[in-house]
Amino acid sequence: MSLTAVPTKQSVSEKTRWTQIIVGVICMVAAANIQYAWTLFVPEIRQTFGWDRASIQVAFTIFVLVQTWLTPIEGYFIDKYGPRFMVAIGAVGIGLAWVINSQSTSLWGFYLGAAVGGIGVGCIYATCINNALKWFPDRRGLAVGLTAGGYGAGSAATILPIAAMIESSGFQSAFLFFGILQGTIAFIAAWFLRAPEKSEVKVSDKVFQTRRDYTLTEAMNTKLFWLMFFMFICVVTGGMMAVAQLGVIAQDLGVKNYNVNLYFFTMAALPLALMLDRIMNGISRPLFGWISDNIGREKTMLVAFTIEGLGIIALGYFGHNPYAFLILSGVVFLAWGEVYSLFSALAGDAFGTKHIGKIYGVLYCAKGIGALFVPVGNLLMEATGTWASVLYTVAAMDLLAAFLAIVALRPVLAAHVQRSTIAPPASPQPAAGVLTSA
Repeated sequence: MSLTAVPTKQSVSEKTRWTQIIVGVICMVAAANIQYAWTLFVPEIRQTFGWDRASIQVAFTIFVLVQTWLTPIEGYFIDKYGPRFMVAIGAVGIGLAWVINSQSTSLWGFYLGAAVGGIGVGCIYATCINNALKWFPDRRGLAVGLTAGGYGAGSAATILPIAAMIESSGFQSAFLFFGILQGTIAFIAAWFLRAPEKSEVKVSDKVFQTRRDYTLTEAMNTKLFWLMFFMFICVVTGGMMAVAQLGVIAQDLGVKNYNVNLYFFTMAALPLALMLDRIMNGISRPLFGWISDNIGREKTMLVAFTIEGLGIIALGYFGHNPYAFLILSGVVFLAWGEVYSLFSALAGDAFGTKHIGKIYGVLYCAKGIGALFVPVGNLLMEATGTWASVLYTVAAMDLLAAFLAIVALRPVLAAHVQRSTIAPPASPQPAAGVLTSA
């Protein structure tokens, strides 16, 4: 029997943790335009080549499908090779994607660019979210929200420059310049990323979290996983529709080129809405993530999904007014962006982080399923002659998810917690230097 000093779990440097978040945000910002600026290019591509909207938007669907459905494979490589390698590969992908688009003269060229972009964004997105979950188990909602917020708001600063370059130099030049710029920034930032050591991780004393790490197979054998997957599909569909079709919706509602006078400056409704929406989308992820750290994921989902559903209904009813269009599209993005912080944080809480790359990778495929409805939305609108039918349908899906958050997710999560013997720390860790027998 001997006496040995038991140190506290190594105190992780807050500077180190936040540096990782900042670098992750920079990578996300660089990747964001591949998705969020696409709506600016669609009208120009259509005008140049004469293709119909639905055919052009197939490129967007391909991008999202590749980005999401390859995430489980990317999760495997994240666990094996670490964040630096994966983000560097992703940086090459996002740069090459827009270079391909700049030279494309056929739909298949844009489809190829979309596929390459999907691989690039998938590598960056999955890796940065994975890294945030591992570095901040005590504040998962906030950390993942900030990281995902970089993707949601990342295009806010470049929406106007891209729109201006499209108008002055053409969409091909905008694709080429910003593709090279974004890829270079992400590639440089990649080399500052690293995963935490076990001694650098501390758990939450507020949120119930598992003390075991589920494998992908174990997670997929739970009711909780598939309930989360279904709810993810319901909510993400409306947001994906808005992201891809906002420019088209604004044009059909007659507000696209309406100059909104805000006293200090005047701007066309669509680019102003896109800029404000990116900001609101970015704010929502850390905001709702922080709220969920304090009141729980399922209660936060109830509030956010209800706001989104009602916002979409109001957009369909009042969207012909340019000022209402601005406000309501902002509300929709504010209430939609949080899905990427809430579901990822909940996955980490419920299934642990050792295999979270693969587990959240499969869960994230819900976004790909939601993307399948984007071209369907065009067809439905053309069949009915109005966007109202599309908007009301996705609003109903949001409200269904809000309902499920309380009546289904909450009890299923509680049962999962009980089976996993999840419990917060019973007492503080012993102070450094406390002696105990060994």
